[in-house]
Formats: sequence, C-alpha cells, structure tokens
Amino acid sequence: QVQLVESGGGLVQTGGSLRLSCAASGRTFNSYAMGWFRQAPGKEREFVAHISGSGGFTYYADSVKGRFTISRDNAKNTVFLQMNSLKPEDTAVYYCAAGRSITIGEMTRSGPYGYWGQGTQVTVSS
Repeated sequence: QVQLVESGGGLVQTGGSLRLSCAASGRTFNSYAMGWFRQAPGKEREFVAHISGSGGFTYYADSVKGRFTISRDNAKNTVFLQMNSLKPEDTAVYYCAAGRSITIGEMTRSGPYGYWGQGTQVTVSS
C-alpha cells in the first residue's frame, strides 16, 4: 500500500516556475515507477511525465518536453516535477501516481498506476 501527498502548486505568471513534490509512504518506494498526470477543467486527465523506480529512465509528454523535469529521491520517498517556462495551458490539477511493473507501452496511461495522490492546483496567469 502506498499513500501519496502532493504539494507545491500555486499561482504563477506565464514564464514562471514551480516545483511540485509528491511524498510517498511505505518502505519499498524504489520498487514503484512514478508518474505525473494533470487534468484541466472540462478535459480528460493527461499524462505529463514518468520516471522508473531507480530514476534511470524518464519520459515526457511532447507538450512539456524541454520545460518540465521529473526526478526522485528514493532515500526521501519523494518524486519531484520541476516546471519551467510555464504557459497558461499548463493550468490544471496535477496528480502524482505510483505503480509497479509498468511497461513502456503502459506508462502514459492512467490505468496501470494503482495509487494516486489528491492533486495540487497549478494556475498560470497570462
């Protein structure tokens, strides 16, 4: 069982930066791949970024590639999402998610992630 708690959201101007954190409970954090997803009002939840359990593999949605960086600190049971050059279209509730045995073909889909946080609001003003 894994419990996830996100933090770090807020209001920022276009071009600004935010760093989201997701703290996980449990003693086997490094056995879970982690993902960040987001959901804007009236839209479906969409994939943002994925990181493997060791942190050695990362993958990004095209819309955030080059602007966002996912990382993890397994000693602190925490995953991060550094968001730079933010745009109004990045406005959404951001969720972190954890899952085991997620294949490359599955990592952009929400279903394979068995554990989710409550979400944190990110608002980018124009």
